[in-house]
Amino acid sequence: MVNVFTELLHRFIVLLLYMQGITKLQYRGLIMVKELKIGKHTARFPVVQGGMGVRISGGSLAGHVAKCGGVGLVAAAGIALNSDHYTGTNYFTAELQAFQTEIKKARAIAPDGIIGVNVMVALSDYEALVKAAIEAGAQVVVCGAGLPLSLPELTGHAPDVALVPIASSVRAAQLIARTWEKRYHRLPDAVVVEDPDTAGGHLGEKMENIGTGEYDQYATVRGIKQFFRDEYHVEIPVIAAGGVWGRADLEHALAEGADGVQMASRFVCTEECDAAPEFKQAYLNAKQEDIGLLMSPAGLPGRAILTNTPNIRQYDLDHHTVCRMGCLKKCSYKESGERFCIVTALDRAQRGDVETGLVFCGTNAWKADKITTVQAIFDELFGEEAALQKAV
Repeated sequence: MVNVFTELLHRFIVLLLYMQGITKLQYRGLIMVKELKIGKHTARFPVVQGGMGVRISGGSLAGHVAKCGGVGLVAAAGIALNSDHYTGTNYFTAELQAFQTEIKKARAIAPDGIIGVNVMVALSDYEALVKAAIEAGAQVVVCGAGLPLSLPELTGHAPDVALVPIASSVRAAQLIARTWEKRYHRLPDAVVVEDPDTAGGHLGEKMENIGTGEYDQYATVRGIKQFFRDEYHVEIPVIAAGGVWGRADLEHALAEGADGVQMASRFVCTEECDAAPEFKQAYLNAKQEDIGLLMSPAGLPGRAILTNTPNIRQYDLDHHTVCRMGCLKKCSYKESGERFCIVTALDRAQRGDVETGLVFCGTNAWKADKITTVQAIFDELFGEEAALQKAV
C-alpha cells in the first residue's frame, strides 16, 4: 500500500511540475532530469551518444539516438573504410565523402533531432573533416584526442553550430576557453569531461595515471562549471563521460553536478549500431577481466577487449601491412612500424573480424547481455518521463 501511495505521489509531483510550466523539468525521486541545452540546440534528454570509430557510430546509430531525444554523434575517424566511397587509394577524399554521407543518413532518420559529430584533433585531416561536417549539416562538433584550440576558426561561418571540447582537467578547459575567447571571442557551448578510469577507446591521460584512484571526475565537472561562472559569468553545461550504463549512473552524474552524460559502449549492442554482428557479440562474450588498457600507436592509452591482443600485431606482421593512409598526425606505426596499424585494426573489427581486429570498449561493456534497440535503452533511462511528456 505504501509503495502504491509513493508512486501516486511521485506522479502527482511530476504532473504538478509540468502544469506549473517549469521548463519541462522531469522529476524522479530526488533527481531532476532536465533537457540538455548545448548552444542553440536542446535535446529532450540529457544524453550524448559518444563517438566511436571506425564506423561503430555511423549514421544509423547517431540518427536513432537523435530520434529518441538524445544527441547523436557520427564519428569521423576512419569513416572512409568499408564505405562505397573508398577505392583503396583515395582515403582522404573518401573520408570527407563518407563522413557527409553518414551525417545525411542520420538526418534522414531524425529530421528534427540533434545530429553532431566527433572529430579527433589527432586526425591528419581534422580541419577538413570539421568543415565537411558543417557543410553536411552537423549541429554539434565534439573534439577530443588533443586540444581543439583552433576549432572556432574552422566554424566561424556557422555560428549556430555548437562547439564542445573534451577535457579531462580544469586546466585543459581553462586553456581552451581562454584561447577561444582571446582569439575568436567565443566560448565552448559545453564541455565533456571524460573519466580515463572508465571510458573506452583513446584516453586523454598518461598510462601511469590511469587506475590510480586519484582522478576525481566530478570534482573536475564542478571545477569547470565554477571556472566559467567566476571568469565569464555564464553557465556552461558540463557532460560526464565514461562508465555510464544505466539510470543509476545517470542519476549519480546529475547529483554530482553534471548537466548530462555521454554514453558510448551502452549503444553498441543495439540493432541500430553500425558495427557488424560479430563486433556486438564480442561485447556479449566479454568478461569484466577481459577489458583493459593498451598503448595505441597514436601515443595515447586505449581501453579495449584484450583477449586477442597478440593477434592484432601478428596480423600486420603476417600481411606486411604498410601505412597507406597516414590517418593520424602522430603514429608510431607510420613512423617506425612500432605496435600496429590502428585504423585497419579497428576497421577489421567493425567488419566482424574480432580475432585480429581491435575492439575498443569502456569498463562496463561486459554488462551487455543482449541485443536491444536504442529506443529500449531510452525507455529504460527515461520511460516514465517520456510517458508523462506525452500525457501532458
